[in-house]
Amino acid sequence: MTRRTMLRERIQGRHARVTYVELFFDLVFVFAITQLSHGLLAHLNLEGAIHTGMLMLAVWWVWVFTAWITNWLDPDRVSVRSMLFVLMAVGLVMTTSLPEAFGGRALPFALAYAGMQVGRSLFMVWASRDDGSLCRNFVRITAWMATAAIFWVTGALQPKLGLPLWALALGIEYAGPASGFWTPGLGRASTTEWTVEGAHMAERCGLFIIICLGESILVTGATFGEHPADLASIGAFLAALTAAIAMWWIYFNAHAEAAAHAIAESDDPGRIARIAYTYAHIPIVAGIIVTAAGDELALAHPVGHVETAAIWLILGGPALFLAGGLWFKHAVFKVISASRAGGLALLGLTALAAPHLTPLMLSAAATAALIVVAAWETVTLPKTHT
Repeated sequence: MTRRTMLRERIQGRHARVTYVELFFDLVFVFAITQLSHGLLAHLNLEGAIHTGMLMLAVWWVWVFTAWITNWLDPDRVSVRSMLFVLMAVGLVMTTSLPEAFGGRALPFALAYAGMQVGRSLFMVWASRDDGSLCRNFVRITAWMATAAIFWVTGALQPKLGLPLWALALGIEYAGPASGFWTPGLGRASTTEWTVEGAHMAERCGLFIIICLGESILVTGATFGEHPADLASIGAFLAALTAAIAMWWIYFNAHAEAAAHAIAESDDPGRIARIAYTYAHIPIVAGIIVTAAGDELALAHPVGHVETAAIWLILGGPALFLAGGLWFKHAVFKVISASRAGGLALLGLTALAAPHLTPLMLSAAATAALIVVAAWETVTLPKTHT
């Protein structure tokens, strides 16, 4: 066996398929999405929003970095599969710690998260040791992850400083790709060295979006089953389900495939993938999580006065989703999507009337904005693909 056998074989004209073990790994994050949306609902205040936002950023970062390395590694190899199974086990510790990550389970969360980030990077250094450029890049990444790990663990051990230290740790990790993981003695990496396989990355992120949407539908169904099936509850359920369908339509209506093709044809696919999939997908995923929380709130209390927190959730979720889509399309196609900008404008107008609406009416209006965007893009797609 040669040293390079852990790396995927790139065949011209064929994209690396997403393997079953990658999909199996993603199941850990189904639970994480539920934990995040329930955590947001349980703490409907500024502190709760900050905590949920930071945890979402951490969950996304550990997932997307794993997606990047399986873009290079061959998951059919026993060693790679074993590594992913170990990550799954540690990932379960991380996800089960999410509700008390800023409390009694801070240390298990920090150790699990930092262990996944550093351990996976070290594995990649070893697996790519015959590929000088790739190996050096992951030495840089390991250095950044190890530095951030110090602040993750210290923040868990010092609860009074936990929030600022964890914010610093996230800042270090998120600044890494943008700075080319500059490291003393090694300099910075160029995105041209990140020989990403665009179609594989697009498929991986698309499947993660399906996981998020699927989990939101499951939560919607479970919440609907817990309440009397009156007219208002049925309306809230239909609005939530339609919103999920509209989000799926907006994300997958040929643009995902077109984006994969655009990256594959690019002279610098690493740069596009870094912006479009590593960063621009953050508000997309956050939007789905926040929308799920807003739908659950509207289902529980469809009539009556709408609280300020409910307005932020019900309108903020779709707004984040569309803003992320706007950023994504600009990163890939170099255009400003009129349809998604228009959807954001509709949500802004709805916010002006929100204090006079019931949660059900507000949810229906947010869903209507998503439907308008989906219909707009469906009509214009054959002509512009934008």
